[in-house]
Amino acid sequence: MRNLLNVIAALCLAAILAGLPQAVHSQDYPNRPITLIVPFPPGGSTTVMARNVADRLAVTLGQQVVVDNRGGAGGTIGTRAAAKSAPDGYTILLGYTGTLSIAPSLYNNAGYDPRKDFAPIGMIGTAPSVLLVHPAVPVKSVAELIAYAKASTAPLQYGSPGVGTANHLAAELFANAAGIKLTHVPYKGSGPVMNDLVGGHIPMSFVPIPAAIGNVQGGRLRALAVTSPKRSALLPDLPTVQEAGVKGFDVALRYGLAAPAGTPRPIIERLNKELNAALASDEVKKRLANEGAEALPGTPEAYASDIDKEEIMWRALVSKLGLKVD
Repeated sequence: MRNLLNVIAALCLAAILAGLPQAVHSQDYPNRPITLIVPFPPGGSTTVMARNVADRLAVTLGQQVVVDNRGGAGGTIGTRAAAKSAPDGYTILLGYTGTLSIAPSLYNNAGYDPRKDFAPIGMIGTAPSVLLVHPAVPVKSVAELIAYAKASTAPLQYGSPGVGTANHLAAELFANAAGIKLTHVPYKGSGPVMNDLVGGHIPMSFVPIPAAIGNVQGGRLRALAVTSPKRSALLPDLPTVQEAGVKGFDVALRYGLAAPAGTPRPIIERLNKELNAALASDEVKKRLANEGAEALPGTPEAYASDIDKEEIMWRALVSKLGLKVD
């Protein structure tokens, strides 16, 4: 009996000692700079979103938050690197619709599972895109565009920054919901899409609002609707696609922070607390509003649920279209 009690005591002590490093580590966190991986090249909306919160987090955490752009393969290279990083809170990821909700079903081997390989920290916010047409297209509303497409002898063309991008799938979701046929013209980036759209070489596209608003206000492009369920403060007179009659259409881009799976819960909670505080600050709210985005503070569980819901929706569309990328 005494030997059994000794064994039990030894096992309990071992368990306590095993948990001590994590507990001490969590209490001391952070004691060095944090790397925030953005899985796309510099200059895009993901980098802007990352910097919007990184600057504020650096102040409240008392450590530098270094934005590390690692682009390639539709964001899967940087996302995979984050998934394989040490789960100690010193490498976190800028989560994005394209990488956490679309890529896992689009790529034959994305190299990560958004549910199993990450511990969500919290959402940053959402940002809608806008449905644009060239002024030469004889439509001034979504309903007129749908009627025009149905009457056309050939499918209307639309441009996107590439196969599997959120812009591409937004157009396909729109075509599916509206019962029309469209032809995809993939480009190598958003810049060439805008150039050809303004030049009249393609008639329509879905484009992030900040990239479109100058051409809309200058009359070079016509905006028909925004893709989110709510109107955008940057274009308050523009209806949503849902308001225009395409029910249930919601393809606002989603941004958040995530850590590698296994990151201690106290660290996740600390980062979530500071992220929510950043999103409540006037400075960050203003930065996000300038990008047409809405701050969405919340819990890690709420972000996990959002990733799950979005992944299910996009997986169904990718499967229906038969899209696959090596």
